[in-house]
Order: sequence, then structure tokens, then C-alpha cells
Amino acid sequence: MTVFRIGEAAELLGVSADTVRRWVDAGRLTATRDEHGHRVLDGVDLAEFVRGQSAEPVVGSEDSSARNRLRGIVTAVVKDTVMAQVDIQAGPFRLVSLMSREAVDELGLQVGSVAVAVVKSTTVVVERSTPGATHRGRAGEWTREATRPARSANGGGNR
Repeated sequence: MTVFRIGEAAELLGVSADTVRRWVDAGRLTATRDEHGHRVLDGVDLAEFVRGQSAEPVVGSEDSSARNRLRGIVTAVVKDTVMAQVDIQAGPFRLVSLMSREAVDELGLQVGSVAVAVVKSTTVVVERSTPGATHRGRAGEWTREATRPARSANGGGNR
């Protein structure tokens, strides 16, 4: 059985540890104590809670087959004569989209505006996280989220 300490669950959910504690105290999440007396959450219960939180569709999602929607704030817009790059921070996730300059202008995207990144893909790479390990992030900063290379069906390490 996989269990998560309050801080680990908070990091996975993109909320503060205090928020998870309030949810436990309010009965929205069930916590038990580990051998050291720390409150822990069962992984299956946590997954069920998360599924319940995302059960309500986003307004407008009924018009699209894409279900992966990440609402966030636009943190950067770089435009040239034809193309543009838009960076969105959605909780702990940084998303980068390349699109036409015309689309950026029509949507009125600018730093500080709210946008929804809709992800629709035929390929999704899944990696298993190594708890507590660190790795160097995109900008060289160290993060507490390490992963092993994804394995293809033939056992190789291709990504």
C-alpha cells in the first residue's frame, strides 16, 4: 500500500500542507498515523479524492473531446512576424505553447491574462517518480521530483 505524508500529498495536489490538514480535519480526506506518529494518507483514497475533485467538467469542455485542461496565468508572450510562444503557469506546471501570432492576437493573450491550456495528444509518456530524490529542472534549479527514464514496450529507455 502506498501512503503519502501530508507534505507529499500537498505537493502532488498543488496545494499547501495546511490545506491538506484542513481537508483531513474537515473529514474530506482520511488520514492514519504511521509508526512515527505522522499523519499519512492512503494512495488509493488520495486518488479517489482527486478524481472526485475533477469530476465536474470545465465550462465549454462539452464542445471538445479534449479533457486535459489546465487553467493558469500567462507568464510570457514572445511574438515574431508569424509565430508566437506563450508560457502558462498552471499550479506547479509550466506549459509552453507555440502558435501563430494571429491566434495570440485574436485571443488577446498577454502577460497576466488567464488562459486554459487544452492538451490533446495521441502519445503520453509516463514516468515513475522516485520519492525524495532531486533533479535539475529546465532553468537549472533543483527540484524534489526525480524520475526514471520511461521504458518502451521492448524494454528500452527511449522517451
